[in-house]
This record gives sequence, C-alpha cells and structure tokens, in this order.
Amino acid sequence: MNRSGKGSGSAGLSLAEGQRSLGDPRVRYPLWPPLTAGCPVTSTAATAYPVEVDYAYDDVPDTLFDPAPDKGGIDRWAPLLPPLHAPGLGEGRTPLVELADGVWIKDESRNPTWSHKDRLNRCTVSAAVGSGAQGVVVASSGNHGASAAAYAARAGLRCVVLASTGAPPAVQSFLDAYGAVVLPVPQKERWPLMRRIADRLGYHPVSNLTAAAHTGHAFGPEGYKTVAYEIHAELGVPAAVFVPTGYGELLFGVWKGFAELVRLGLAARTPRMYACEPAAGAPLAAALDRGVPAATVQVGPTSAYAIDCAVSGYRGVVAVRESGGRALRVTDAQMAAARTELAAGGLWAEFSSAVSLAGMRQLPPSDEGAVVCVSTSSGFKDMSTGTVPLEPLSPPDWTAVAGRLRAAGISLA
Repeated sequence: MNRSGKGSGSAGLSLAEGQRSLGDPRVRYPLWPPLTAGCPVTSTAATAYPVEVDYAYDDVPDTLFDPAPDKGGIDRWAPLLPPLHAPGLGEGRTPLVELADGVWIKDESRNPTWSHKDRLNRCTVSAAVGSGAQGVVVASSGNHGASAAAYAARAGLRCVVLASTGAPPAVQSFLDAYGAVVLPVPQKERWPLMRRIADRLGYHPVSNLTAAAHTGHAFGPEGYKTVAYEIHAELGVPAAVFVPTGYGELLFGVWKGFAELVRLGLAARTPRMYACEPAAGAPLAAALDRGVPAATVQVGPTSAYAIDCAVSGYRGVVAVRESGGRALRVTDAQMAAARTELAAGGLWAEFSSAVSLAGMRQLPPSDEGAVVCVSTSSGFKDMSTGTVPLEPLSPPDWTAVAGRLRAAGISLA
C-alpha cells in the first residue's frame, strides 16, 4: 500500500501533509501513522489534546469549489481530505431542506447508513486500509458502530464493535448484516478492551481511545468538513449552524470546513457555531463555563442516547470560541417538540438529531440571514422504533374506520 496518498485513484488527489496538535499547532507529526490517542507531546494527565490534519493549501486547485455534477460522494473534495484509500458508498451530497423561512435542515439521514457518521468513517477506514490493518475496532452502541461496520465490509476488513447491551434494535440489525463481531460490554470497559484488541490484533481503532478528554481519530472530523462545503455551495455562509453535540467532532469538522473556505478566499467569515447538547449532561457547555479545555460531568436520564456524553473534547471549545458561538443546553421536552416540528415538515429524525432545531428555537428570532440545523440521523435508529405494534381494526368495517379518523381529528362530512 502506498500510504503517501500520491498513488492512483481518489487517494492520489490528497494534499494532506501531516498532523498537528490542537493544543499547540507548532507541534507537528507526519501524516502516517494516524494518531488515534491525541497528541503525545501536548497532552497531560488531566487533558488530552487532539490532532488535526494539515494540508498544502497553496496547492488547492482553483476549480475545486466550482459547481460540479451531483455524483460520486465526498471524493470530489479529495484534495482537502486525508487519502481516501477505502472505497466509498456515495456518502455526502445530502439535501438541504428549508423547514421555514430562513431555517434550513441539513438532513444527514440520507447517507448510506442513515447518519452523518458515514462521512467520518470513509476517512477513518481509509486510515485503516492505508495502515495495512486487517480490521477495525470501534466502541459504539449507535450510528458510529453501524457506519464503521459498513465501511469495513466495503473495504474487505473485519470489524469488532464494543457495544452496550441496550443498543437500538435497528443498529443491531445493521451490525449483523455487515458481519461485524458485536461484543456487549459495560460502558466503562469498552475503551480498555478496545485498546487491547488494537494492540493484540493490530486492528485500527476508529473511535476514541483517551479517558482524560475525547480526542478521537485524527482523520475522522476531516470527513465532516464536507458538510460545510455542501452548505456553502447552496447557501453561501449562513448566519449560524446548529449542531447536535456529543464529543464535538461534527461541530469541529463543520467549523473547520468553513474556516478553510475563509483561508482560501472563498468566504469572508465563518458562521457562528452553536453546540446543542442534552441538558442532562452538556460537558462542552461546562468546559466553556469553566474556561477549561475539556470537562467531565455526571449525565442524568435522557432519551438522547446518541449524544449523552459525560466527557467533552477540546475540538468543541475551538469551534465555539473561534466562531463566536455558544453551547446550548437542551431539555428532552424541547427535543421532543422539535422532533414533532421536523416530522410535520416531512423529516423523521432520530431524537438526538432534533436537538439542533430545539437549540435554535431557544434563541430569539434573528434577521441576520439563513441558519442551518444539522439533523444527524434517521428516526429508524431510536430505541423505541418498531416496538409498538399496530392495533387492528375490529371489526374491519366503516364504523371502526370512521371512529379512528374522528379520533385523529379528521372531520367526516
């Protein structure tokens, strides 16, 4: 495997030059091997700093952001992505749907495994292929595991998923379909076991390995930048982008995409980035309130299982601080109302995905321009999906039909 990214196919288009610490950008590393446990120089026992991929920005083709045929996947942005050694599934190119005047929904449920994680895993599994790994290992009970299993299968790699016993039924079906090895373990044991599998089997970890703070995979958020590129192609720079936030990788990736557009002279500013977290935990909001790189909190009960994180990461702090945004704490009741609003507009979102619209609705109306709420996943991924059977009409006659229609508020002439 030619790991340089200068070979054939989409991988040959990458302008990625290396990795650098977000804790201190002067600390740099080669592009290979991808750092999966943060920066070993700037991290401390209390704080783990992530690394990010750096590029030869002066060599970006002038035509990269020209209008292009709606085909392929995120490959069209390959110069500003890590080498795409793994084959894609047509990820990206998701629709931007206007929900109301000036409020747009970036519907990431239209990705191949019905979530935003496909953009990330195209890049992380490419790192596994480029590293010569025989498989990948991931700690996830939701979208990340399902997506990693799909991209691993596509690349011909084995996939081990460390999941909780309470994973949603739809996610378990995804994992079974892709031939992943699913190991249900208590949450606190997932990360030590993932490190051991990576060390013993040589499998490439495609999710977080650090405990002091979330660092995640160096290549992963790069895939999320393409959300910003796609929004910019349709709307230009919105006034604000509201993002469901767990560890903050998506939040950072979208901000970085807009920051690159500014760097390349294609945009005058970045939008304000709003991190929308469940009020039951909200570690990023806590980190910003305390003025620290990352925070750990106690997480209370919430139905937003996909983003109920106890620990934050420094990426989220960077995105909010550099864009002039905020972290918003959102209640389950507010998420439920937003999910109903999305459904009334024809969009069925996972409960956690509705947190972005719910966060936006907390703020007073603004006349500064369009805003975008990222909806990360399909309602098929929720815990309760498929658990309520239909109640049959008995007897199946017009009287029973009319009764049901009236109960639903439909007037019968």
